[in-house]
Amino acid sequence: MKIAVSGKGGVGKTTISANLAKLFAKHGYHVIAVDADPDSSLGFALGLDEKELDAIRPIIEKQDLVLEKAGDGAMYSLNPLVDDVAERFSIQTPSGIRFLRMGGVKKGGSACYCRENTFLKAVVNSLILDEKDVVIMDMGAGIEHLTRGTSSCVDEILIVAEPGMNSVNTARVVEDLAKDLGVKKVEFIANKVRSERDEAFVRQHFAPAELLGMIHDSDAIADKGMGIGRSQTELDNEELETVLSQLLPH
Repeated sequence: MKIAVSGKGGVGKTTISANLAKLFAKHGYHVIAVDADPDSSLGFALGLDEKELDAIRPIIEKQDLVLEKAGDGAMYSLNPLVDDVAERFSIQTPSGIRFLRMGGVKKGGSACYCRENTFLKAVVNSLILDEKDVVIMDMGAGIEHLTRGTSSCVDEILIVAEPGMNSVNTARVVEDLAKDLGVKKVEFIANKVRSERDEAFVRQHFAPAELLGMIHDSDAIADKGMGIGRSQTELDNEELETVLSQLLPH
């Protein structure tokens, strides 16, 4: 199973991704957590310290590796062999989760990044071995990863939204692009829900069948972000665990 967590910037994708990875690990799955957001802090949320993270360069920045796998000439491989990348360049978190810092897809500009983006897509495709393997991808804000096709090889996209039209509109754009890419399952989580008015707003814009659940504003989650409270191996609070548990295979 491969799950990509997406949504507008600041909605809480990293919190959801980290807790989802810890939930599957708690239930005996071999989990690879992929940080595909250049601005995120998934490693910190999984219990890695600054020194450990500084030692891990995003694999997209390892040009020697990209050239080794995808080719170094004018022509490049559309199907590079990358099965060993996760083992070589991931590290283990306190929860036993393998953490891979992938980096974000490259944007257009003065240079062509087709080779790099093809390499990233191949890495994502390679991250599965057997039925007890789970890949959780914390994607960059917005829709860039979808327009580059990096998420087209996942089984589900979990879109995080908060009460507000900008967030809802971004969530619907991500949904449409995901379906265009052939992603079979798209679900939503409403995060940072603060009041009954927020709850009513969420229910107005998301049907019960597509909404996995609501996560209310929580002191426990805020404390965890500041390094206070539960250990880095525990889920942030019970409500979050209850909502995310619906994604466990039955």
